Amino acid sequence: MADKYDLVVVGGGPGGYVAAIRGAQLGFKTACVERERAGGICLNWGCIPTKALLKSAETMRAVQHAGEMGVVVGGPITFDWAKVISRSRAVSEKLAGGVEFLFKKYGVTQIKGTAQLTGRNKLEVESASKSTGKLTLETPRTIIATGARAKFLPGIEPDGDRIITYREAMVLPEVPKSVVVIGAGAIGIEFADFWNAFGVEVTVIEFAPRILPVEDEEISASLTRVLKKKGMTIHTGAKTTGVKVAGKTVTTSFTAADGSAQTVSSERVLMAVGVRANVEGIGLEGMGVALDRGFIQVDDQYRTTSPGIWSVGDCAGPPLLAHVAMAEGVRTVEAMAGKHVVPVNYDAIPGCTYCDPEVASIGKTEAQAKEAGIDISVGKFPFNINGKALGANHLDGFIKVITNKARGEIVGVHGIGSGVTDLIAEMSLAITSEATAHDVLAAVHPHPTLSEVMYEATAAALGEVVHI
Repeated sequence: MADKYDLVVVGGGPGGYVAAIRGAQLGFKTACVERERAGGICLNWGCIPTKALLKSAETMRAVQHAGEMGVVVGGPITFDWAKVISRSRAVSEKLAGGVEFLFKKYGVTQIKGTAQLTGRNKLEVESASKSTGKLTLETPRTIIATGARAKFLPGIEPDGDRIITYREAMVLPEVPKSVVVIGAGAIGIEFADFWNAFGVEVTVIEFAPRILPVEDEEISASLTRVLKKKGMTIHTGAKTTGVKVAGKTVTTSFTAADGSAQTVSSERVLMAVGVRANVEGIGLEGMGVALDRGFIQVDDQYRTTSPGIWSVGDCAGPPLLAHVAMAEGVRTVEAMAGKHVVPVNYDAIPGCTYCDPEVASIGKTEAQAKEAGIDISVGKFPFNINGKALGANHLDGFIKVITNKARGEIVGVHGIGSGVTDLIAEMSLAITSEATAHDVLAAVHPHPTLSEVMYEATAAALGEVVHI
């Protein structure tokens, strides 16, 4: 006997759980199938627990530099590694529990198990509890939101011990003495910065010519200088050729940018070379759901090539960000309910990296704007002459605003510094609402705040900056 629903969401990550809750709010009888804890990778093994770890790192650095602020800390500075890890897990547990509470509040049926499409409007769920057996679900609407997982380099497979992914990195039983991080995207750089704060010898190997290769070149260069000053070793333009484990030592071989063959030994190696979509074992092929470069192919309303099946989030392709998945999930179910839906503006998606200093961006980089043939004006303003930043001793970084010189349109915004992952929201709103740089200046920014750096960089782009 099949259980019937108006909507079934496969996957309980940011895209899935938000779609399920919004669907229930709109009157759909909704079920959400997730094989692990509600919240998916983001809440349990990604966005949230890593931010808790990075807060511990920030606190460690604050104590180490307390003397600069006139605060004397007696004795050697130590830390409780087990508590650093357990606090991070507790934060995740609390938020995952919050999602499960919201499921109950709005009447979403939470099913713990693995779902597979078995026919038109039908799914079969292998329950996580073997005693429960299999469940059959019937629904005219299915959303696939199964997310993504770590990708590996050919011939280099993580063993969960010496060669690890982000998942094992978050629960290491002891602080390692040394780590090699392969990949300098957001995940790799965040872990590198976290470990560095606790005295770990960190080496970063990146195939691209610079770290955070999707960011503006000036941002990447500025962050590289800061991380090297902290003591990290960074190899860019370097190709990893092998990783060998011998006991508790891992030897990583790579070809450096100058063509020389080099090796580095460490206690652990973190693989952070990207992610791949979770599309296997769902029954997509049997239902005629097409893939595009390994991701589920969708149209501008997130419909797949199979009627009655939609897909959102990481499994449906880039940008692979939790906030994008949430936006897509909401819009998908609202369209199902016949509501007017404002499309996601993929040219105005903020990207954030939560290292110290933080990095955030939106829109085109300076190079991309020039390649597009836009006549641009660029304004920059540093944090080290902002009153709030000076008082807090957050002196690294700057904000860069790129505008269309003729119209004042905001083309791109790029920041490195304290709080930029929060400050970027102002420019997300500005670009989405088609506000110009002049409109940003018309908004009075409170003093003294870090938000003034965004204001001043915008004023610089217009040639109206006062404080520099």
